[in-house]
Amino acid sequence: MASSSIASIQKSFTYDVFLSFRGEDTRTNFIDHLYNALQQQGIYTYKDDEAIRKGKRISDELISSIKDSKFYIIVFSKNYASSAWCLDELVMIMGCHKTTEHTAYPIFYDVEPTEVRKQSGAVGKAFAKHENDEAAGKWKETLKEAADLAGWELKNTANGHEAKLIQKIIEEISLQLRSIDFNADEKLVGMETRVKDVVSSLEIGTDDVRVIGIKGMGGAGKTTLARAVFDQISFRFEAKSFVENVRENSNTSSSGLKLLQNQVLKDALFDQGINVSSVHDGKIMMKKKMRNKKTLLVLDDVDHIDQLEALAGNLNWFKPGSRIIITTRDEQVLVAHRVKLILNVNLLSRKEAIGLFSRYAFGGEIPIQGYEELSEQVVRYAAGLPLTMKILGSFLCGKNKSEWIDALERLKTISLKETLQILELSYNNLEEDYKEIFLNIACFLKRWSKHTAIDVLESCGFHATNGLKVLEQKSLITIVDERGSMHDHIEEMGRNIVRRLHPDKPEKHSRLWIDDEIKDILANDLGTKATRYIQFQLMGGNFEMVMKGLRKMKELRFVHISQNTRYNFAEERTYDNVSQYFPNALQYLRWYRYPFWSLPNTFQANDLVTLKMEWSNIKQLWEGGERKVLNKLKILDLSYSELTTLDLGSSPNLEVLSLRGCRDLVQLDTLNGCRKLKSIDLSNSKLKTIDLRPAVNLELLHLQDCNALVELHMPGKCLNLVSLTLTSSQLRTLHIGQTPNLEYLDLNNCYDLEDLHMADKCLKLTSLNISRSKLKTLDLGLTPNLKKLDLKECKNLVKLHVPIGCLEDLVYLDLTGCLRFTSFLFDERKDASSRRYESIKVGPLAELHLFAKSQETCPLHPDNTLRKFQFECFYKDDPTLTGNLAKLLSFGLCACTNPMTLSGSICGLRRLRKLKLEGYLEAPKDLDQVECLKELCFSMTNMKHLPDSICMMKHLEILRLKDCWSLEKLPEDLGRLKCLQSLTLSSAKIKRLPDSICMLKHLVFLELSDCFYLETLPEDLGQLKCLKTLYLSYAKIEHLPYSICMLKRLRKLTLLRCCSLKTLPKDLGKLERLAGLYLSSSIIKHLPDTICMLKHLKKLVLDDCSLLEKLPEGLDQLERLEQLDLGECKILQDIPIGSICKMKCLKWLDVAGTSISRLPRDICLLKGVCILGSRDLLQSCGFTSEIKTIHDKDTCFVDV
Repeated sequence: MASSSIASIQKSFTYDVFLSFRGEDTRTNFIDHLYNALQQQGIYTYKDDEAIRKGKRISDELISSIKDSKFYIIVFSKNYASSAWCLDELVMIMGCHKTTEHTAYPIFYDVEPTEVRKQSGAVGKAFAKHENDEAAGKWKETLKEAADLAGWELKNTANGHEAKLIQKIIEEISLQLRSIDFNADEKLVGMETRVKDVVSSLEIGTDDVRVIGIKGMGGAGKTTLARAVFDQISFRFEAKSFVENVRENSNTSSSGLKLLQNQVLKDALFDQGINVSSVHDGKIMMKKKMRNKKTLLVLDDVDHIDQLEALAGNLNWFKPGSRIIITTRDEQVLVAHRVKLILNVNLLSRKEAIGLFSRYAFGGEIPIQGYEELSEQVVRYAAGLPLTMKILGSFLCGKNKSEWIDALERLKTISLKETLQILELSYNNLEEDYKEIFLNIACFLKRWSKHTAIDVLESCGFHATNGLKVLEQKSLITIVDERGSMHDHIEEMGRNIVRRLHPDKPEKHSRLWIDDEIKDILANDLGTKATRYIQFQLMGGNFEMVMKGLRKMKELRFVHISQNTRYNFAEERTYDNVSQYFPNALQYLRWYRYPFWSLPNTFQANDLVTLKMEWSNIKQLWEGGERKVLNKLKILDLSYSELTTLDLGSSPNLEVLSLRGCRDLVQLDTLNGCRKLKSIDLSNSKLKTIDLRPAVNLELLHLQDCNALVELHMPGKCLNLVSLTLTSSQLRTLHIGQTPNLEYLDLNNCYDLEDLHMADKCLKLTSLNISRSKLKTLDLGLTPNLKKLDLKECKNLVKLHVPIGCLEDLVYLDLTGCLRFTSFLFDERKDASSRRYESIKVGPLAELHLFAKSQETCPLHPDNTLRKFQFECFYKDDPTLTGNLAKLLSFGLCACTNPMTLSGSICGLRRLRKLKLEGYLEAPKDLDQVECLKELCFSMTNMKHLPDSICMMKHLEILRLKDCWSLEKLPEDLGRLKCLQSLTLSSAKIKRLPDSICMLKHLVFLELSDCFYLETLPEDLGQLKCLKTLYLSYAKIEHLPYSICMLKRLRKLTLLRCCSLKTLPKDLGKLERLAGLYLSSSIIKHLPDTICMLKHLKKLVLDDCSLLEKLPEGLDQLERLEQLDLGECKILQDIPIGSICKMKCLKWLDVAGTSISRLPRDICLLKGVCILGSRDLLQSCGFTSEIKTIHDKDTCFVDV
């Protein structure tokens, strides 16, 4: 309310303002007006009563009042200096002003600052009576100091108008008081930036009437934010009102809105006698009375348009410059009221959350010692919601650790009631069908893609697109990157609604999603008609139990079953008389890895909209090949199934068909009845002929890797087709037909394609890939938006025919391997003859891959501004590069025949960042002239030495020397590459690395693969302090340098097939950050005991270490180990007893091919681990039915 006092925030002062004045000059006019104005603004002001003054010196009471005031307003008038009392008061004030807690403002009422400063004029006359007073010198100095302060001079401020001066004083004092200390106020942690954003959006200086909405979920801090903004800016307005709990107060009685109108008018007009007789009367009064005052109005927690129409019906109700802030959970209320600016309240960051929670739990900024981890758990649970932080902080305040732990354990199963009650208000206001959509998202669809969630919900009969929008507007869900999400507490709230009617009888719940509960219901045949939606993960292979358990759930609409297994086992499964059941009411059915060969004939599927059974054993859709009419089916996905044939003639509403990966599919019967098909995916099938002529509404067509396809019939008009992918087929001819909306066309690896007929106009085509075809010529037609054209390895391609202007947007062109390509042909106009361009000029081309054989120079037009150029040539002489290469950032050259040396043209590429040289090349001697080069790669070259100039490349970060079979040594000064981060050397003849390599202080990655001649590593290798990866394979080294144990940042160490390496350094355990140790196919017999000190080790790979005899005893200390691979360690006989069972993070254990005869029986207590070994070994651990056999191997495995 406007009359409430504004407490000083940074320190608790008794008064906001102390007035110092000479009563006889100003008390009955200026001071009274100023005092009343300050009080009216809620600024608590001290004004002494001269009648109580006694003696010549100020009293202790007055001294105390001065010290207990934040601001001082000193009103200098003609007779101010005549009063010793005023002068002593001024000395006290100026003494306090010199501290940081107080501020003094002088007002020169009817005197000038210079008169006060020099005691001249009227001030001098008044002060003359004190010339002989012993305090005169101190008073003079104080008057001078006060006159030098920033303040106001009446005659030079607002043209001498006292009322305007008073307004300016009020604004300045209010502004200072409203400078909120966000760190001091426990309610405002994390609000500082948010308040600034809102204030900035209000643009208070402009004269329009502005309305902004603040939207967010319950408990997110909308009210706190609005209140903070109100407190900070309200002084700038003539009238203000903060209306709390609009939703609640307007619904408490039939007169709720009328009472709220009363509040606004009383607050704004300072008239407690106002009485609104009706809502209509209130609207008229507000329109009439509010238009004369610049108003700040906050309407908090609005949930209906009627509330806004009653309290802020129209902008013309308010005076220009007014501001209205509305907080709500429902964005649609703001949209309906034409609110243009809507701000979302972001949840607290982790740091802000810790701060807010600590204020309530500990009364400070951070958790007290010993409670840090417990506080982190609370903050993780609260997930950024301020309300939960406050509730839990207050609840846990003063409690001991055991009470904290108990409370946190309780939260894992019992939700926080106070939070859920507030959140549920948004749910209660939903219409029934939106409530159902919300519950489905909370129970099943959280984090699903928006597109998939809509498919599921529409399959179940909901208007999903509109429903999701409503839920998002009401702050119950969020859509980010086209993926739906909701706050954890809102999810809890939704699930609690489903469970609370029958908390101990899940079989009576409308939705089931907890695997253990579902397993119990299915196993005991407890299903009921109440269950309409079910989703679970199937563990093990009791499929018949599932089918039988669904019998009693006759009203099921939604079934989503997934299966957790690493392998797919095609076992013959048929129905018995009991398990032949799917509820006929099903609308959405997805069973990942469905085990049966068909759907049961007892399933009528009259209401089925979506059927998804990826990676299933289905060979034919219906048992016995029966044909059923599926009138409502829209989505059919049998990807990667065993399907051999499919008849879709009785699915008239089918829109999406996916048979991707059905490698046994050889026949697709007629699609004549499927004219509504929008998306077809037949990739990786064995179909030879595909007839799509009836599918005139196609938008997406995927036919990737259809290796047997020889005949494709497209619709003559496919007006909606956007994307066509047809790769690795045997087509010779392709007629695409009219496709005006085609954007993406991929015919990659169609090796037999000789004839392509595209539409004359493909105005939207942006990407075209016809690489590795037999096309001789290509007529692009009208393709003005083409950005990527890939024609690599079209070995028969001679000419490219392009209408003029159709390559202006091209950014990528690849002609690599086009052996016969000679020219581009451009048409300047329709009736003009084609003309040949001798060089390539294509718009803003940024990337070009070119194969050149017949030209003597690289054919680049001078106007090109290439950034990336890959050039493969068959030149007999050195290539000459022409054209504009000044902006080239990446250049690759492959010389395929004769040995070459590169001319200085390469070294002149000053901006070049990446250079790749491949084939029969010698490196340029002056590479250091390529000043900006960061990446240099030599591949399959015949160089024996690298030029010394490489060591002078001060910006080089990556150096790759791959398959350099002739390379015998590296430059001794390689250590001068101060910026080098990655060094790769493979298949070279080098025997040693230069010692200077240890000076590469920024080296992160070092690979020495297939270096069969490498005998030693530098002894000071441990000086590579930044090294994270060291990869060594097929080297002849016999030992690792001891200093390797000093590589504190090393995370991955690979020593593959280093057959001369017999031991590892004893202090290997000092590699404290090592996460992966790979020693495959080594001849090591023992591992150093210190390996057990590697606390961050996740992967230990020792497969095929044929001489490995034992493992260290303390292996259980590897607490984070996820993978232990001992496969084919033939003489290894045991694992330290107890070690494995303590590895709680273990996910993979391979003991196949070892001599290990037993494992601890407690190993079955580990969760989520896959164990590979012989059948006898696994059975000895107590595993029986869970054991699976890997195809084509004697090895078995079990998923624990």
